[in-house]
This record gives sequence, C-alpha cells and structure tokens, in this order.
Amino acid sequence: MAAPAPHQGQGQQGDHHQPKLQKVMVAVDESECSGHALEWVLRNLAPTLAPPLLVLTVQPHFPLGYVSAAAFGAPLGTVPPVAPELIKSMQEQQRQLTQALLDKVVAICAEHGVAVETIVEVGDAKEMICEAAEMKNVDLLVLGSHSRGPIQRLFLGSVSNYCVHHSKRPVLVVKNQG
Repeated sequence: MAAPAPHQGQGQQGDHHQPKLQKVMVAVDESECSGHALEWVLRNLAPTLAPPLLVLTVQPHFPLGYVSAAAFGAPLGTVPPVAPELIKSMQEQQRQLTQALLDKVVAICAEHGVAVETIVEVGDAKEMICEAAEMKNVDLLVLGSHSRGPIQRLFLGSVSNYCVHHSKRPVLVVKNQG
C-alpha cells in the first residue's frame, strides 16, 4: 500500500516550510490612533514583516481655506493675491511637521529593530493611501481608527472606512483600546 500523500502545505521530510513574509504598509498622521496602529504592527507582526516596513503619510494640498479667508471683504468676484511668502511659510511649516512625524516613526521602528521606508504623498489622504498601497503592491494596509461616532463620520468621512471599501489590497483597521 502506498504511503499517504503529504497534506497541503507540508513538504517532504526535512522541508521546513517558512511562512511567507508580508509586505506591510502603515498609514500615519499626527493622531494618537495612527501611532497606536504602528505600535500594534511592531508588537504583533514584526516577525512576519518583509523588510522594510512601509510607512506612509499624506500631506494635504495647500489649504484653499486660507485663500478664501484672504478674499473676505474683497469685491465680489475678485480674489486678492495671496502673498507668496505666506504660501512658502505654510508649506515650510507643513514640511517641518511631516519631517518631525517621520523622525518619530523611524525612532519607534528602530526601538523594535524593524527597518522602515517612509513615504510622503500629497493629496487627499484616503485616495492617496489606497493608491500607494496598490502601487507598492502591499500584502496588508494598516490604518488606525479615530473611533468617530456615526454623526461625525457622516460629516467628516472616515479615511479607514473609505480604504476598507475602496482599496484593492487587504486592509486592517486597528482600534484604540480603552
């Protein structure tokens, strides 16, 4: 009688089947919940990560609200010029905030012994996160949850909800404990 065939996933004797390492992307912003999501990945997925861990942050486009505020009181249909120095100052402040966030992310990953690649995109966060996950062909996209109530979600939208429904990659939403 022939020996039974090995079960799926089992190799021949001496074949130590190693789990496939996962290409993971974590989307972060300045919120506590995205920091919690990053820490969760480092605590729970570190042994299965294909280096480097991808960490994405998205800068918004230049906030047009400031241009509208500058136009307040101007004759109807006209928009006064916005000082180029103001725009440059705002862009520099945004760049510094983003760099501080990424420096913090790199330090946290280093504490866990995890190599990291940081990515900065500019645009609408929910769309850019989904696009970046697709472009990088990640195995898992991880986001924090702001835990907004239904009314806030209705008016503000939810980046994590959008990504869950629109990303072509698997999405894990990490909720804050407590």
